[in-house]
Amino acid sequence: MPETELFKEISSLQTEKRNPKSENIDKSSTIDILKVINNEDKLVPEAVSKVIPKIAEAVDILVEAFKKGGRLFYFGAGTSGRLGILDAAECPPTFGTDPEMVQGIIAGGKEAVFVAQEGAEDKPENAYLYFIERKINPNDVICGIAASGRTPFVKAAIEKGKEIGCRTIFICTVSQEKAIELGVSPDVLISCEVGPEVITGSTRMKSGTAQKLILNMISTAAMVKLGKTFGNIMVDLKITNNKLRERAKRILMEITGVSHDEAVEYLNKSQGNVKIALVMILGKVDYNKAKKILDESDGFVRVAIEKILAVNS
Repeated sequence: MPETELFKEISSLQTEKRNPKSENIDKSSTIDILKVINNEDKLVPEAVSKVIPKIAEAVDILVEAFKKGGRLFYFGAGTSGRLGILDAAECPPTFGTDPEMVQGIIAGGKEAVFVAQEGAEDKPENAYLYFIERKINPNDVICGIAASGRTPFVKAAIEKGKEIGCRTIFICTVSQEKAIELGVSPDVLISCEVGPEVITGSTRMKSGTAQKLILNMISTAAMVKLGKTFGNIMVDLKITNNKLRERAKRILMEITGVSHDEAVEYLNKSQGNVKIALVMILGKVDYNKAKKILDESDGFVRVAIEKILAVNS
Protein backbone atom coordinates (compact mmCIF):
# COMPACT_ATOMS: atom_id res chain seq x y z
CA MET A 1 0.00 0.00 0.00
CA PRO A 2 1.39 3.46 -0.93
CA GLU A 3 2.56 5.51 2.05
CA THR A 4 -0.05 8.24 1.55
CA GLU A 5 -2.88 5.70 1.49
CA LEU A 6 -1.51 3.98 4.57
CA PHE A 7 -1.37 7.35 6.36
CA LYS A 8 -5.00 8.06 5.47
CA GLU A 9 -6.12 4.59 6.53
CA ILE A 10 -4.45 4.75 9.95
CA SER A 11 -5.44 8.38 10.54
CA SER A 12 -9.11 7.50 9.98
CA LEU A 13 -9.21 4.84 12.72
CA GLN A 14 -11.22 5.48 15.90
CA THR A 15 -8.30 4.04 17.85
CA GLU A 16 -6.11 6.92 16.58
CA LYS A 17 -8.49 9.78 17.44
CA ARG A 18 -7.72 12.28 20.21
CA ASN A 19 -9.87 12.10 23.33
CA PRO A 20 -11.17 15.59 24.25
CA LYS A 21 -11.56 14.53 27.89
CA SER A 22 -7.82 13.99 28.28
CA GLU A 23 -6.40 16.76 26.10
CA ASN A 24 -4.96 18.59 29.12
CA ILE A 25 -3.83 15.51 31.01
CA ASP A 26 -0.22 16.70 31.03
CA LYS A 27 -1.30 19.75 33.08
CA SER A 28 -3.33 17.71 35.57
CA SER A 29 -2.56 16.62 39.11
CA THR A 30 -1.89 12.95 39.81
CA ILE A 31 -5.39 12.51 41.23
CA ASP A 32 -7.00 14.15 38.21
CA ILE A 33 -4.95 12.02 35.79
CA LEU A 34 -6.15 8.89 37.53
CA LYS A 35 -9.76 10.11 37.57
CA VAL A 36 -9.67 10.71 33.82
CA ILE A 37 -8.31 7.20 33.21
CA ASN A 38 -10.81 5.64 35.61
CA ASN A 39 -13.79 7.49 34.13
CA GLU A 40 -12.83 6.36 30.63
CA ASP A 41 -12.33 2.76 31.83
CA LYS A 42 -15.89 2.79 33.19
CA LEU A 43 -17.14 3.09 29.61
CA VAL A 44 -15.63 -0.24 28.59
CA PRO A 45 -18.05 -2.72 30.24
CA GLU A 46 -21.01 -0.87 28.71
CA ALA A 47 -19.39 -1.08 25.27
CA VAL A 48 -18.81 -4.80 25.77
CA SER A 49 -22.44 -5.33 26.82
CA LYS A 50 -23.58 -4.06 23.42
CA VAL A 51 -21.76 -6.86 21.58
CA ILE A 52 -22.89 -9.77 23.79
CA PRO A 53 -25.03 -11.28 20.97
CA LYS A 54 -21.91 -11.47 18.81
CA ILE A 55 -19.86 -12.90 21.66
CA ALA A 56 -22.57 -15.55 22.08
CA GLU A 57 -22.21 -16.50 18.41
CA ALA A 58 -18.47 -16.91 18.94
CA VAL A 59 -19.01 -19.11 22.00
CA ASP A 60 -21.42 -21.40 20.16
CA ILE A 61 -18.96 -21.80 17.29
CA LEU A 62 -16.22 -22.71 19.75
CA VAL A 63 -18.28 -25.23 21.69
CA GLU A 64 -19.25 -26.97 18.46
CA ALA A 65 -15.60 -27.07 17.36
CA PHE A 66 -14.30 -28.30 20.72
CA LYS A 67 -16.82 -31.14 20.75
CA LYS A 68 -15.43 -32.27 17.41
CA GLY A 69 -11.85 -32.16 18.65
CA GLY A 70 -11.09 -28.77 17.15
CA ARG A 71 -8.80 -26.18 18.69
CA LEU A 72 -8.91 -22.41 19.18
CA PHE A 73 -6.07 -20.26 17.88
CA TYR A 74 -5.78 -16.62 18.92
CA PHE A 75 -3.78 -14.48 16.48
CA GLY A 76 -2.72 -10.99 17.57
CA ALA A 77 0.09 -8.45 17.66
CA GLY A 78 1.37 -6.37 20.56
CA THR A 79 -1.12 -6.02 23.41
CA SER A 80 -3.76 -8.01 21.51
CA GLY A 81 -1.36 -10.89 20.98
CA ARG A 82 -0.29 -10.91 24.61
CA LEU A 83 -3.91 -10.99 25.77
CA GLY A 84 -4.58 -13.99 23.53
CA ILE A 85 -1.57 -15.79 24.96
CA LEU A 86 -2.69 -14.96 28.50
CA ASP A 87 -6.18 -16.35 27.94
CA ALA A 88 -4.78 -19.51 26.34
CA ALA A 89 -2.26 -20.03 29.13
CA GLU A 90 -4.91 -19.79 31.83
CA CYS A 91 -7.28 -22.41 30.39
CA PRO A 92 -5.33 -25.57 31.41
CA PRO A 93 -4.96 -24.76 35.14
CA THR A 94 -8.47 -23.31 35.40
CA PHE A 95 -10.44 -25.79 33.33
CA GLY A 96 -8.18 -28.82 33.04
CA THR A 97 -7.86 -28.47 29.28
CA ASP A 98 -5.06 -29.85 27.15
CA PRO A 99 -2.55 -27.04 26.40
CA GLU A 100 -3.12 -27.73 22.70
CA MET A 101 -6.84 -26.93 22.94
CA VAL A 102 -6.46 -23.14 23.17
CA GLN A 103 -3.30 -21.54 21.77
CA GLY A 104 -2.13 -17.96 21.54
CA ILE A 105 0.03 -16.78 18.63
CA ILE A 106 1.68 -13.35 18.60
CA ALA A 107 3.34 -11.56 15.69
CA GLY A 108 7.08 -11.73 16.27
CA GLY A 109 6.99 -14.98 18.23
CA LYS A 110 7.78 -15.61 21.90
CA GLU A 111 10.21 -12.68 22.10
CA ALA A 112 7.32 -10.30 21.35
CA VAL A 113 5.56 -11.35 24.56
CA PHE A 114 8.22 -9.53 26.58
CA VAL A 115 9.77 -7.02 24.18
CA ALA A 116 7.96 -5.29 21.31
CA GLN A 117 9.09 -6.62 17.93
CA GLU A 118 8.69 -3.59 15.72
CA GLY A 119 7.35 -4.35 12.25
CA ALA A 120 6.29 -7.92 13.05
CA GLU A 121 2.61 -7.07 12.69
CA ASP A 122 3.21 -5.88 9.13
CA LYS A 123 4.32 -9.30 7.88
CA PRO A 124 1.19 -11.25 6.86
CA GLU A 125 3.31 -14.03 5.40
CA ASN A 126 4.44 -15.00 8.91
CA ALA A 127 0.86 -15.85 9.89
CA TYR A 128 0.77 -18.52 7.18
CA LEU A 129 3.81 -20.25 8.69
CA TYR A 130 1.89 -20.98 11.90
CA PHE A 131 -0.77 -22.86 9.95
CA ILE A 132 1.93 -25.28 8.84
CA GLU A 133 3.75 -25.40 12.17
CA ARG A 134 0.61 -25.99 14.26
CA LYS A 135 -1.07 -28.21 11.65
CA ILE A 136 -4.16 -26.02 11.68
CA ASN A 137 -7.08 -27.75 9.95
CA PRO A 138 -10.76 -27.12 9.14
CA ASN A 139 -11.88 -28.39 12.56
CA ASP A 140 -10.06 -25.51 14.24
CA VAL A 141 -11.27 -21.97 14.98
CA ILE A 142 -9.20 -18.87 14.20
CA CYS A 143 -9.81 -15.83 16.41
CA GLY A 144 -8.07 -12.66 15.28
CA ILE A 145 -7.57 -9.87 17.82
CA ALA A 146 -6.70 -6.40 16.52
CA ALA A 147 -7.91 -3.18 18.12
CA SER A 148 -7.52 -1.22 14.87
CA GLY A 149 -9.10 -3.90 12.69
CA ARG A 150 -6.28 -3.51 10.16
CA THR A 151 -3.28 -5.46 11.50
CA PRO A 152 -1.89 -7.33 8.43
CA PHE A 153 -0.63 -10.33 10.44
CA VAL A 154 -4.05 -10.85 12.03
CA LYS A 155 -6.08 -10.26 8.87
CA ALA A 156 -3.87 -12.77 7.05
CA ALA A 157 -4.63 -15.40 9.69
CA ILE A 158 -8.36 -14.85 9.24
CA GLU A 159 -8.11 -15.08 5.46
CA LYS A 160 -5.98 -18.23 5.62
CA GLY A 161 -8.41 -19.78 8.08
CA LYS A 162 -11.34 -19.09 5.76
CA GLU A 163 -9.37 -20.49 2.83
CA ILE A 164 -8.84 -23.87 4.48
CA GLY A 165 -12.36 -24.08 5.95
CA CYS A 166 -11.87 -22.94 9.57
CA ARG A 167 -14.58 -20.97 11.37
CA THR A 168 -13.31 -17.47 12.06
CA ILE A 169 -13.85 -14.80 14.72
CA PHE A 170 -12.45 -11.25 14.74
CA ILE A 171 -12.31 -8.92 17.75
CA CYS A 172 -11.66 -5.21 17.23
CA THR A 173 -12.53 -1.88 18.86
CA VAL A 174 -13.44 0.09 15.75
CA SER A 175 -16.91 0.21 14.26
CA GLN A 176 -18.29 -2.70 12.29
CA GLU A 177 -18.51 -0.47 9.23
CA LYS A 178 -14.83 0.48 9.53
CA ALA A 179 -13.73 -3.12 10.02
CA ILE A 180 -15.64 -4.18 6.90
CA GLU A 181 -14.18 -1.24 5.00
CA LEU A 182 -10.73 -2.51 6.02
CA GLY A 183 -11.53 -5.87 4.44
CA VAL A 184 -12.34 -7.89 7.56
CA SER A 185 -14.95 -10.59 6.84
CA PRO A 186 -14.94 -13.36 9.47
CA ASP A 187 -17.84 -15.60 10.40
CA VAL A 188 -18.31 -13.51 13.55
CA LEU A 189 -17.18 -9.88 13.82
CA ILE A 190 -17.09 -8.59 17.40
CA SER A 191 -16.76 -4.84 16.99
CA CYS A 192 -16.60 -3.23 20.44
CA GLU A 193 -16.40 0.54 20.11
CA VAL A 194 -14.73 1.96 23.22
CA GLY A 195 -13.94 5.40 21.81
CA PRO A 196 -10.64 7.29 21.74
CA GLU A 197 -7.96 6.30 24.23
CA VAL A 198 -6.87 8.53 27.12
CA ILE A 199 -3.44 8.60 25.51
CA THR A 200 -4.01 8.86 21.76
CA GLY A 201 -3.42 5.55 20.02
CA SER A 202 -2.48 3.67 23.21
CA THR A 203 -4.71 0.67 22.62
CA ARG A 204 -3.24 -1.16 25.60
CA MET A 205 -5.71 0.93 27.61
CA LYS A 206 -9.47 0.84 26.89
CA SER A 207 -9.12 -1.36 23.83
CA GLY A 208 -6.95 -3.82 25.74
CA THR A 209 -9.41 -3.86 28.64
CA ALA A 210 -12.31 -4.55 26.29
CA GLN A 211 -10.40 -7.35 24.58
CA LYS A 212 -9.50 -8.92 27.93
CA LEU A 213 -13.15 -8.85 29.02
CA ILE A 214 -14.32 -10.38 25.74
CA LEU A 215 -11.70 -13.14 25.79
CA ASN A 216 -12.65 -13.96 29.39
CA MET A 217 -16.28 -14.20 28.34
CA ILE A 218 -15.61 -16.35 25.29
CA SER A 219 -13.35 -18.93 26.92
CA THR A 220 -15.26 -19.07 30.22
CA ALA A 221 -18.69 -19.44 28.63
CA ALA A 222 -17.37 -22.11 26.26
CA MET A 223 -15.88 -24.07 29.16
CA VAL A 224 -19.11 -23.83 31.17
CA LYS A 225 -20.99 -25.25 28.18
CA LEU A 226 -18.46 -28.10 28.03
CA GLY A 227 -19.18 -29.11 31.63
CA LYS A 228 -16.05 -27.65 33.17
CA THR A 229 -17.99 -26.20 36.11
CA PHE A 230 -20.54 -27.39 38.65
CA GLY A 231 -22.74 -24.35 39.23
CA ASN A 232 -20.22 -21.54 39.40
CA ILE A 233 -17.40 -23.67 40.78
CA MET A 234 -14.50 -24.82 38.60
CA VAL A 235 -14.38 -28.59 38.98
CA ASP A 236 -12.08 -29.60 36.13
CA LEU A 237 -8.98 -27.89 37.46
CA LYS A 238 -5.60 -29.60 37.28
CA ILE A 239 -3.92 -29.98 40.67
CA THR A 240 -0.49 -28.71 39.71
CA ASN A 241 0.51 -26.90 42.91
CA ASN A 242 -0.29 -26.66 46.61
CA LYS A 243 -2.78 -23.81 46.16
CA LEU A 244 -4.82 -25.83 43.66
CA ARG A 245 -4.68 -28.92 45.86
CA GLU A 246 -6.17 -26.95 48.75
CA ARG A 247 -8.75 -25.45 46.40
CA ALA A 248 -9.72 -28.95 45.25
CA LYS A 249 -10.27 -30.03 48.85
CA ARG A 250 -12.34 -26.94 49.55
CA ILE A 251 -14.48 -27.58 46.47
CA LEU A 252 -15.30 -31.12 47.60
CA MET A 253 -16.06 -29.94 51.13
CA GLU A 254 -18.25 -27.05 49.97
CA ILE A 255 -20.30 -29.00 47.42
CA THR A 256 -20.70 -32.29 49.27
CA GLY A 257 -20.29 -31.40 52.95
CA VAL A 258 -17.51 -33.96 53.56
CA SER A 259 -14.81 -33.29 56.14
CA HIS A 260 -11.26 -32.22 55.29
CA ASP A 261 -9.96 -35.74 55.86
CA GLU A 262 -12.70 -37.23 53.70
CA ALA A 263 -11.92 -34.74 50.95
CA VAL A 264 -8.27 -35.84 51.02
CA GLU A 265 -9.38 -39.49 50.90
CA TYR A 266 -11.65 -38.98 47.89
CA LEU A 267 -9.03 -36.95 46.04
CA ASN A 268 -6.64 -39.87 46.47
CA LYS A 269 -9.28 -42.40 45.39
CA SER A 270 -10.15 -40.33 42.33
CA GLN A 271 -6.49 -39.92 41.34
CA GLY A 272 -6.75 -36.19 41.89
CA ASN A 273 -9.76 -35.75 39.61
CA VAL A 274 -12.26 -33.42 41.31
CA LYS A 275 -15.13 -34.25 38.95
CA ILE A 276 -14.78 -37.97 39.53
CA ALA A 277 -14.50 -37.39 43.28
CA LEU A 278 -17.74 -35.39 43.23
CA VAL A 279 -19.61 -38.13 41.38
CA MET A 280 -18.19 -40.74 43.77
CA ILE A 281 -19.37 -38.80 46.80
CA LEU A 282 -22.73 -37.50 45.60
CA GLY A 283 -23.60 -40.62 43.63
CA LYS A 284 -22.19 -43.01 46.25
CA VAL A 285 -20.31 -45.05 43.64
CA ASP A 286 -16.75 -46.28 43.25
CA TYR A 287 -14.08 -44.82 40.98
CA ASN A 288 -14.74 -47.00 37.95
CA LYS A 289 -18.51 -46.43 38.06
CA ALA A 290 -18.07 -42.69 38.55
CA LYS A 291 -15.64 -42.40 35.65
CA LYS A 292 -17.83 -44.48 33.32
CA ILE A 293 -20.99 -42.46 34.00
CA LEU A 294 -19.09 -39.17 33.80
CA ASP A 295 -17.75 -40.17 30.40
CA GLU A 296 -21.26 -41.12 29.27
CA SER A 297 -22.46 -37.70 30.47
CA ASP A 298 -19.91 -35.80 28.34
CA GLY A 299 -18.12 -34.69 31.48
CA PHE A 300 -21.10 -32.93 33.08
CA VAL A 301 -21.06 -33.68 36.81
CA ARG A 302 -24.69 -32.69 37.34
CA VAL A 303 -25.89 -34.94 34.49
CA ALA A 304 -23.84 -37.89 35.81
CA ILE A 305 -25.30 -37.55 39.30
CA GLU A 306 -28.84 -37.24 37.93
CA LYS A 307 -28.32 -40.45 35.95
CA ILE A 308 -27.19 -42.32 39.07
CA LEU A 309 -30.10 -40.98 41.14
CA ALA A 310 -32.58 -41.89 38.39
CA VAL A 311 -31.33 -45.49 38.35
CA ASN A 312 -31.42 -45.75 42.15
CA SER A 313 -34.85 -44.18 42.57
